Amino acid sequence: MDNRLLEVKNLSVDFHTSYGTVHAVRDVSWHLDRGETLAILGESGSGKSVSASAILNLIDMPPGEITSGEILFEGRDVLKMFPEERRQLNGCRIAMIFQDPLSHLNPVYSIGFQIAETMTAHGRNKGETRAKTIELLKRVGLPDAETKIDAYPHQFSGGQRQRIMIAMALALKPDILIADEPTTALDVTVQAQILALLEELQQETGMGLLLITHDLGVVAEVADRVVVMKSGEIVETGTASEVYHNPHHPYTKKLIAAIPGEGEMAEPLNIETKPVLEISKLTKHYGALVALDNVSLKVLPGESVAIVGESGSGKSTLAKTILRLEEATSGTALFNGQDLISMDAKDLFKVRRDIQMVFQDPTQSLNPRMSIYDVISEAFVIHPDILDRQHWKARVCELLEQVGLKSEHMNRHPHQFSGGQRQRIAIARALALEPKLIVCDEAVSALDVSIQAQVLALLTKLQSDLGLSYLFIAHDLPLVRDFAHRVIVMQGGKIVEQGPVGQIFDAPREDYTRNLIAASLSPDPVIQAQRRATRKELQGATS
Repeated sequence: MDNRLLEVKNLSVDFHTSYGTVHAVRDVSWHLDRGETLAILGESGSGKSVSASAILNLIDMPPGEITSGEILFEGRDVLKMFPEERRQLNGCRIAMIFQDPLSHLNPVYSIGFQIAETMTAHGRNKGETRAKTIELLKRVGLPDAETKIDAYPHQFSGGQRQRIMIAMALALKPDILIADEPTTALDVTVQAQILALLEELQQETGMGLLLITHDLGVVAEVADRVVVMKSGEIVETGTASEVYHNPHHPYTKKLIAAIPGEGEMAEPLNIETKPVLEISKLTKHYGALVALDNVSLKVLPGESVAIVGESGSGKSTLAKTILRLEEATSGTALFNGQDLISMDAKDLFKVRRDIQMVFQDPTQSLNPRMSIYDVISEAFVIHPDILDRQHWKARVCELLEQVGLKSEHMNRHPHQFSGGQRQRIAIARALALEPKLIVCDEAVSALDVSIQAQVLALLTKLQSDLGLSYLFIAHDLPLVRDFAHRVIVMQGGKIVEQGPVGQIFDAPREDYTRNLIAASLSPDPVIQAQRRATRKELQGATS
């Protein structure tokens, strides 16, 4: 018990809404020891994030209410502390990395100011914070830290913003770090760096790590123990190896069965087929920065083309440039023979119904003032010839159920859903117009494995039924392996390798591609432990 840092006892949290009381967390108990990594695993809406938010007093009350339980930090119940005591604790002794970095970074302040503010708010010397901030940014793998320290959140990719959030949380070397999906937006190589950094900090300081995740590969890499949650309750606990190799609860078995990367790879389509999208020498400059450098690719009718690469490689910029959300510097993007890049506004409006996008960050792409019904049915308002108004409600219900939500969710607003649930809503909105091409920018990265499998099965069925094509931007390589027909590998704004999924995964030609694949995590703790040992041996041999 001397090593016990945190103990949650019989915690219950309710949310009182106009549609009734939601029992988000019910009689939950677990503990975290010094130097230990405890993973809380479960689907979106299972209560993972709510139980963690209660520790830091981040639940809006009302409508939230902690109806029972204790949260003991070093033996003291934080729920009975005065507000000033909680403020001294939060950020300094207990820190948190949030799932959605853009919503938690202030857009009007530089990232350097925001990281430094974390330190000065707890009494650190202001004159020392800039050097410390640069050091933190370097440790989490942000390039050009000396220059980027004065940049703003919107000037970074999603993965880079997550690294900034991690640097902020680690600034004061907390005793407990609560990491809510800390690597969801990160590519596999940076994910490996961040997990290694967290492990290194644990060894230095004895920090306890509370990891909230749906990624079984991350669990296998770092977790000592696992708590599995479903519908606000704990259904299983054990070591990472016990839970993976000998699950007892049907829900845990379902999660493990849904893990991607073990299925058959898709056969390539006939490359002689006329493409639905043909990009030629597409280039995008931001001042002196070349974000896209002569990118050329094709997407065939009924084909899924995956784009992989590290954060900042140009994946999202490519997607936005194709859709004219960013203006290209040069090049062409032919959609059914029409150049999207040079198209006038009137023609572009007509073609937009055939090309939809699911963005990486659903919080930013869903209007917070609109109900989910309004968010999805807005497509029918903009294109009224699609569907008669009398059928809108039934169609919205159908779309919500297709992506694993319930029809009654249509009356809620985006802030009432978890990150994974908001992403499902964004996918439902993209499907509303039955487009010919869907650009998915990390569309399923925030989803748990069972919902990932459900959504990908849905996308595959729609592809079969409607001849849909997908441009699928992802960092989850096992997911890409199961879903894509062809894979395009990007680095520094250029395509470094492309080919059928079988060739890319079984016989990659480029070292960069091989390193990406090697950095992917196995959900099996035994296999991942072997990989980790091998990696450390190689590092020792080269140092």
